[in-house]
Amino acid sequence: MKSPGRTTLCFVIVVIYTSQVTLNLNLESIVHPLILREHQVAGEGPLRQKRAVATSRPAATEYTVDIEISLENASFLEPVKAHLNSLNFPLQGNGTDQAANILSIEVTTVCRPAGNEIWCSCETGYRWPQEQCLHNLTCQERDNSPAGHRCSCLKGLPPKGPFCQLQEAVTLRMSVRLNVGFQEDLRNTSSALYRSYKTDLETAFWKGYSILPGFKLVTVTGFRPGSVVVTYEVKTTAPSPELMRKANARVSKSLNQTYKMDDSSFQAVTSNETRFSVIPEIIFEGDTVTLVCENELSSTNVSWHHVARQSDIQNSSRFSIYTAVLNNTTSMSRLTIYNITQGDAGEYICRLTLDIFGYESRKKINVTPIRILANEEMEVTCDNNPVSLNCCSEMNVNWSAVEWTQEGMINIPGNPETDSDSSCSRYTLQADGTQCPSGLAGTTVIYSCEFISAHGARGRKNIEVTFSSVGDNSNHKGEVHDLLGHVMEKSAVQSTTGNSLETSKAQEQPANLTITQDPISVSEGQNFSIKCISDVSNYDEVYWNTSAGIKIFQRFYTTRRHPNGAESVLSVTTSTREWNGTYHCIFRYRNSYSVVTKDVTVHPLPLEANIVVDPLEAALPHEASRYLKCCVEEDEDYQVTFRVDSLSFVAVKEVTGKQVCYKFNFTAGSASGYPNNVDVFCRFTNAANNSVQSPPIKLNLVTGENVTCQDPLLGVGEPGKVIQKLCQFLSLPSSPGGPIGGTRTYECVGSQWKVKRNDCISAPINSLLQLAKALVKSPSQDKKLPTYLRDLSISTKKEAHEVSSSPGSLGAVINILDLLSTVPTQVNSDMMMHVLSTVNVILDKSTLSTWKVLQQQQTNHSSQLLDSVERFSRALRLKQSPVLSISQTNVQMKSMVIKPGPPKPYTQTFDFSDPDLWGNVAIDKCQLENLQPDSSIVTVAFPTLKSILGQDIQGHNFVNSLVMTTTVSHKITMPFRISMTFKNNNSLGGKPQCVFWNFTLTNYTGGWDSSGCHVKVDGNSVFCSCDHLTSFSILMSPDSPDPDSLLQILLDIISYIGLCFSILSLAACLVVEAVVWKSVTKNRTSYMRHICIVNIAASLLVADIWFIVASTIRDHYYLLNETACVAATFFIHFFYLSVFFWMLTLGLMLFYRLVFILHDASKSTQKAIAFSLGYGCPLVISVITVGATQPQEVYIRKNACWLNWDDTKALLAFVIPALIIVVVNVTITAVVITKILRPSIGDKPNKQERSSLFQITKSIGVLTPLLGLTWGFGLATVFQGSNAVFHIAFTLLNAFQGLFILLFGCLWDQKVQEALFKKFSLSRWSSQHSKSTSLGSSTPVFSMSSPISRRFNNLFGKTGTYNVSTPETTSSSMENTSSAYSLLN
Repeated sequence: MKSPGRTTLCFVIVVIYTSQVTLNLNLESIVHPLILREHQVAGEGPLRQKRAVATSRPAATEYTVDIEISLENASFLEPVKAHLNSLNFPLQGNGTDQAANILSIEVTTVCRPAGNEIWCSCETGYRWPQEQCLHNLTCQERDNSPAGHRCSCLKGLPPKGPFCQLQEAVTLRMSVRLNVGFQEDLRNTSSALYRSYKTDLETAFWKGYSILPGFKLVTVTGFRPGSVVVTYEVKTTAPSPELMRKANARVSKSLNQTYKMDDSSFQAVTSNETRFSVIPEIIFEGDTVTLVCENELSSTNVSWHHVARQSDIQNSSRFSIYTAVLNNTTSMSRLTIYNITQGDAGEYICRLTLDIFGYESRKKINVTPIRILANEEMEVTCDNNPVSLNCCSEMNVNWSAVEWTQEGMINIPGNPETDSDSSCSRYTLQADGTQCPSGLAGTTVIYSCEFISAHGARGRKNIEVTFSSVGDNSNHKGEVHDLLGHVMEKSAVQSTTGNSLETSKAQEQPANLTITQDPISVSEGQNFSIKCISDVSNYDEVYWNTSAGIKIFQRFYTTRRHPNGAESVLSVTTSTREWNGTYHCIFRYRNSYSVVTKDVTVHPLPLEANIVVDPLEAALPHEASRYLKCCVEEDEDYQVTFRVDSLSFVAVKEVTGKQVCYKFNFTAGSASGYPNNVDVFCRFTNAANNSVQSPPIKLNLVTGENVTCQDPLLGVGEPGKVIQKLCQFLSLPSSPGGPIGGTRTYECVGSQWKVKRNDCISAPINSLLQLAKALVKSPSQDKKLPTYLRDLSISTKKEAHEVSSSPGSLGAVINILDLLSTVPTQVNSDMMMHVLSTVNVILDKSTLSTWKVLQQQQTNHSSQLLDSVERFSRALRLKQSPVLSISQTNVQMKSMVIKPGPPKPYTQTFDFSDPDLWGNVAIDKCQLENLQPDSSIVTVAFPTLKSILGQDIQGHNFVNSLVMTTTVSHKITMPFRISMTFKNNNSLGGKPQCVFWNFTLTNYTGGWDSSGCHVKVDGNSVFCSCDHLTSFSILMSPDSPDPDSLLQILLDIISYIGLCFSILSLAACLVVEAVVWKSVTKNRTSYMRHICIVNIAASLLVADIWFIVASTIRDHYYLLNETACVAATFFIHFFYLSVFFWMLTLGLMLFYRLVFILHDASKSTQKAIAFSLGYGCPLVISVITVGATQPQEVYIRKNACWLNWDDTKALLAFVIPALIIVVVNVTITAVVITKILRPSIGDKPNKQERSSLFQITKSIGVLTPLLGLTWGFGLATVFQGSNAVFHIAFTLLNAFQGLFILLFGCLWDQKVQEALFKKFSLSRWSSQHSKSTSLGSSTPVFSMSSPISRRFNNLFGKTGTYNVSTPETTSSSMENTSSAYSLLN
C-alpha cells in the first residue's frame, strides 16, 4: 500500500480459486479491462491453501488470494463492486491452467481518506483479526465494539496483512418449496423416494453454496407438506444477501427442472452473535423492564414475539418498541414493558429479518410478586413510650426506597429507619396523651410501608394500629367504635377532642360539626359547594383536606365567625376529576380537632374548552358533503350527537391513539331549509345525563360559481376568503409529546390557499399549556406548582428553537406564565429561578423577530409577560437567606428581605454584556421603615424587553435603555419614592423622559406613562425619581408637563393662588347676593337672572372644594382611596357641568324675553325649567358617564381624580357639553345685540325690566367669551405636545373664574351697586348717589348718546332711534302694562 498520506481509495478483494493441477493466477484476465485502464495493481497478497473439497467428483484444492487495489478516484469503487457482483461463477481459468476455476470474488476491506488519515473498514460478514485490533489504532468514532470483540475499523491498512477475515462459521437453517405434490414416503428417511430427493437436492445445494466464503457442508434435514417444503442446513460463514441470492440461483440452475423449485421461496434462519440482555435481572411485578436485542447487521426490520401469547408485540400504553442502527453497523432494538405483570412472564423472541435471512434470539423472563412480611395489627398505648412497626421483604434485594404513610382520624408521625442488608424497615412511634386524647380512644390508624424497587415496582403492606389513652378500658373503646360506625352510616364522621388542663369548662365541650346533607354528584365543568358549620366559634385554624391527607388550597374555601359558632364553605366553580373523592372539614383548637367528612362524585364530561372541532369554519357548495369532527383526549362512555338547527344526528366514534373523535357526514343538499350560514354543534352527554356543547362549526353554504380554491383538508373558498384551521388536523409532522396546538390562518389567493398567519404550537409546549389550564383548577395546585415550573423550564430550553421561531409557541409559553402567576401561593427561590430561566429563553435576541409578529397581531403578550413576572416577584418569600440574586443572559433579579430593626438602604446594580445597558435602583431607609417586617423587595432587570415593549402610547417616543421593575411583597398604603439611574443612550440629543409601564392604559393592554416621575440628566447617566404631585391643568390635559420644569412650577403657583382667589370671590358673590336680594329682584326678569348667578357661583364654589378634596385623596399612581376618588370625580364633573348649564339657562332666558315677546310664563314655571336644565341635565350626563365606565374601572385616571382620557375618552362627557353651551351662548349674544340695534317700533318696556335685560346681556356678553375662551384653551391641552401657552392660559383663566363671576356677574350690575351703596353709605353719600343715579337713569350705557351705543351703531352702520310696535297684552302684571317698549330709550 502507498504512503498513508496519499488521498486515494483502496480495497482488498479475496479470490477463491480451485485447481486440480498447479496455480497460475493471471489477475489481468479477472478484472474488467475498462476498470484497470486507469488503475494498477498495488500489491498481491500471499496464496493461502484453504481446504481440499471432498466430493464424488475428482479432488480439487481450494486457494484464497488477497489482492489490494488502489484507486485515485473514490467514485470508481461502486462500479467495481457492481461489476464483480454481476459475474457468473465459476469462472473458467485460461493460460496454462485450463483446469482452474474461480469460485468467487468478494470485496473484504475498503480504505477511505478521513481528513489526514486513512480509515479501513470491513465489509459485511468480515472482521479484523484479533491481533490487528490489539496492535493497531482503531477508529473510535465508528468502532464501539466492546472489549473482547473484534473491531471493524482501523486507522491505516496493516502493511503485511492479514486483512479483514470471515466471521466465525454459522449454521443456516434454510428451507425452499418444490411445487410438486407431497408424498408420504418423503416422511420415511429409509424410503427410495426420500433418498433420491435427498441425493439430487444435496448435489444441487453443493454446486450452489460452494461459492459462499467459508462454506463447509450442506445437509437435507427433512421434508414437510405445503407442496414439498425442503428443510436443510448450511454450515458457512455469514454471507452477504447478494452472495446468498447468487448461490440460490445456482442451486435452481443445478437442479433438475422436474422438481419445480420455487426461486422466491428460499428462507434462512441463523443464530449468529445476537446479544440479548434483560434489565433488571430480578423482575418484580410492577417494574419497568427493558429487553435489548443487538445484532451486527444494518437493519431496523425487527419484530418481537411473546411465545406464551402466540402473538407479535406492538406499541401500546404498556409496551414500547424502539429500533435503530448504531454507527451504521449494529442493529439495536429495545422492548420496554411498563408495569409488568405475571401474565407478561415467559419466553420472548427477538427476530431481525434481512432479505431472506431471519436472525432470532430467545430469552425467558420470570416475574416475581413483592411479598412483605409484617404484623398486620397492633395496639399502642399513648404513654410516651417508643413502639416500632416492622416490615421486611421476602427477598433480600437492594430496594430503592421504603416509604411509610398513614391514614386515619389522628396524626401521629414516626421516624423511619431502613436496613438495606436485611431488606427491613422500622417505623418508631412515640405517642403521648395530647396526640390521642380520651375522646379518640380506640381509634385505628392504618400505617403503610411501601417497598419501591429501582425500576418502579411497589409492594405495600398495611398495619392497623389501635391507639388508646392511659387508663382506657375495652368497653370505652367499643363505645367509640360503635359511635364511629353509627356516624359513618350517615357518611359524616365526627371526632372531637378537648384538653381540660388548657381550656375552660365551656371549651371542654366537643365542637359539633354539621355538613351539607344532600349528596353531591356533579359532572366535570359544573360547580359545587360544601358548607361545614360548627356550634363553637373559638378555633385556631380551619382547613379542608382529602382522604389522602392532601390539604386543599386556601383559595377554594372561606371561613367566618358569628356569635353562635362558625362556618367554612368549600366552593368549586369548575370541577374536574381531581375533585372526585372524600373531603374532610377540620376545626382545630390547640391540640383538639373536630372533623366531618363529605363524599363528592364527579362524573367524566369534557370541558367545552377541551373539545376540538374540525373544521372551525368551511364553505360548502350545494349538494356537496363534508365530514365534521369533534374530538376529545380520553375515551369515555359518552353519547354524542351533532345538532344542526333543531335536528340531531348520531355521531360515529373513531379512536386514533389517545384521541377519540366523533364524526358526522354533513350534506349540503339536506340543508335546503337552512340559511346560508349554518352553525353545527356536537353535544356530549355522560352517564349522569349531563351534557356540554362544543364550540360551533361555522358552515357557509355557497353556490360554487365563484369557488376558485379547493383542497381536501381546507375545503373550498372564494377569492379573498380567510379561514382558520386547527394545526392538529393539518398534515404536519407528528410528535410523541401529544397533539400540536394552535391554529393556522389561510387566505384564498387565486386558485390556492396561502398561509396568512401561522400560530401553531409545538406538541411539548401545547401539552404544557393544557397541563397549566388543568393545574389552576386543581385542589392542590400549590403543591403541584413547583414541579410544573421546573418541567416548564426544562421543556422551554429543549424547545428553544421552536419558541424563537413560532409565534404560537412563544405566545403559549407567555400564556402559561400568566396562568401560573395567578396561583396565589408563596414562591421560593427555586421556583423563581425556574420562572426566570423560562423568561430568559423567551426574551432571547433570537426571539425578537417572533415578538414583532406577535405585536403585529395587536396582542398584549409583552404587557402580559411583564405583569406575570411582577406577580411572581410579589409572591417571592425568602426564608433561609435575606438576599437572593439570579443572573441569566436576558434577565437578572436581585432582592432583599426587610428584617425587624433599623433597615439597611436598598441598593442594587445591574450590568449586562452590552455596555450601554446598565442601571441601579436605590430606596432610602426612611421609605423602608414604612414596610412591614419580612417584606421582600424584588427588582428584575430586562436588557431586551426595551425592543419588545417599544413605543409609548402615542407612538412618538421609544424606550432605548434597560427595563427594570421593582415590587414589594406587602401592599403599600403610602407613596413610595424609588430612585433609579440608567445609562443615557440618547445619541440624537433628545430629552430623556422617565416612564413606567402602566398596565391599565389603552384598554388594559398597557403603555408607557411618565406621570409622577422626575428626570435629571448628568452626562452619560439619567437619574429618575418617581413620585407624584398633581396640577390643576390635569383636569383637561391627559399629559402632564415635566414635574421639574419651570412650566410646571408656574402652573402650580397659578393654580393654587387662583384657586384661593376663586373660592373667596365666589363666597363674596354669594354674600353680596344675599345682602341685596330684596332690592334687585323686584321684577320677574331680574329675579330669574339673580337665581342663575347664585347657582353659577354656588356650583363653581362646590366644584372647587371637591377639587381640593380630590388632590388630598390621590397621589401619583398610588391608590389612597379609590372610592373617594370616584366620588370626587363625579361631583367635580357634575358641578362644573352645572356652571355651564346655568350659563345656558341665563342665555336662553334672555333669548326668550327678547324674541318671544307675546308669551309670558309664570315665575314658578321659569324656575322649574331653570333648575331642571341647570341641575337635571348635568346629573343625567354625570350618572351615564360613571355608569358606563366605572364597572370596567376606567372612569377615573390612574394618576389623578378626573375623567379618564386614555382608555375611554370619558373626558369628552364634560368637554363636548361645555363647548356646545359656549357656542349657543355666543350665538344668543349675537342675536340679542342685533335685536338691540334693530328694535321693533313702539316696543317700550318699563325701566326696571329694561335694566334687567340689559344686565343679563352684559353678563352673558362678558362671561360667555371668558368661559368659552377658558375651556377652548383647555381643549387644546388635551392633544399630545400642545404648546405651553395653552397650558398657561387655561390654568390662568380657569383658576380665576370665581373672580370673573364676582366682577362681571355680580358687581357690574348697576342695581347691585345701588343696593350696596344704599346699605353701607352715609347721608352725604346718599345725596351724591341720588344724583349719580338720576344721571345714570337718564343716560343708560346702551342709549344713543352713550359712547358704547354710538360704537355699536357705527359698527352696524345705523343711527337714530327705532321703536318696535307690539299689540297690547291683557296681562294685569305691572311688567306688562306698556303696550310697547324700547331698550334704547
